[in-house]
Amino acid sequence: MRHAKAGNRLSRNQSLRKATLRDMAKAVFLQERICTTRAKAKEARKLIEKLITLGKKDTLAARRRAFAILCDHAEVSQLFTHVAPRFKARSGGYTRIIPYMQRGGDNAALAFLELTEKTRTIITGQKRLKTAKETKEVGDVKTVSEAEVKPTETKPAAGTTTPTVTAAPTTHSKAVVKSTPKTASKFTGIRKFFQRKTGGE
Repeated sequence: MRHAKAGNRLSRNQSLRKATLRDMAKAVFLQERICTTRAKAKEARKLIEKLITLGKKDTLAARRRAFAILCDHAEVSQLFTHVAPRFKARSGGYTRIIPYMQRGGDNAALAFLELTEKTRTIITGQKRLKTAKETKEVGDVKTVSEAEVKPTETKPAAGTTTPTVTAAPTTHSKAVVKSTPKTASKFTGIRKFFQRKTGGE
């Protein structure tokens, strides 16, 4: 029984589960929004909010504790200098989980995991609309069919003759195909053993 063992194991052992959550935290600090399964997002959310709380303290001990989790000096520096200062006025709720869709194949529930305080607006799933200038340029283009394109003929210079080359026909008639002699089939294996003539015959 799993008494007093809260949390989702994510079908991984301890080391792989830690590595998965650590990489997801790094991706959130770098991209500010990631798309993952809902189960992984709920587990990574706990680690991300704990790291942001450490980043708000901005002490040497807090930096060492954050490095013990992230194992990357550049990520720790970005957390304490860029990410954590945005949440000085917040006492919690640093991340947001937005349900997205069902994944094709295994039908897993996908969700967006993002920071509530972002430096840029992230738009997902919206098609790019053409501007008026691009639509005008497309309308001005004239389509030319193959029939309208005429090949340019080059005339030979005076006093020179062009040799005529007759190409051999590439298609074969049925008579030609039938007239080709067939190679005699040779027996192999057990059939060859029975076809062999013995000395008594």
